[in-house]
Amino acid sequence: MELPQTDIVREHETFFRVRYSECDQQGVVHHSRYLIYFEQGRIELLRASGYDYGKMEELGILVVVAHMDIHYMSPARYDDELRLVTRVTKVSYAKIEHEYQLYRGETLLVKAKSKLAAVNREGKIMSIPPEFGGLGEFPQEL
Repeated sequence: MELPQTDIVREHETFFRVRYSECDQQGVVHHSRYLIYFEQGRIELLRASGYDYGKMEELGILVVVAHMDIHYMSPARYDDELRLVTRVTKVSYAKIEHEYQLYRGETLLVKAKSKLAAVNREGKIMSIPPEFGGLGEFPQEL
């Protein structure tokens, strides 16, 4: 499905430096930390559009990770300066898919994909409003 025409930014770059607390004893970023980096990328992508997850939660829209696919190619290390490219690749009524590419300089370290689902406070699937990049209400035929 084609992405809806909204003011939502579809790609964003986030820059940061690896902190000591994110590394193992060898000075290499622990694999679990990349999930946090990707979450920060999604937050900053939404913020670049003038929105934030806090506002979504106030409206009763919760976003949960339904699937992650991560390919580690080269380790990030303590004090590396990194650039994370976060991209929206697909939007449906209740799901948003992202791709991530994490670089040190021009070297691609990690690439990943995620599928996120919108749920209400009871954990039931719900539609993503257009102002947050979604397609709006479910069609009657669903």
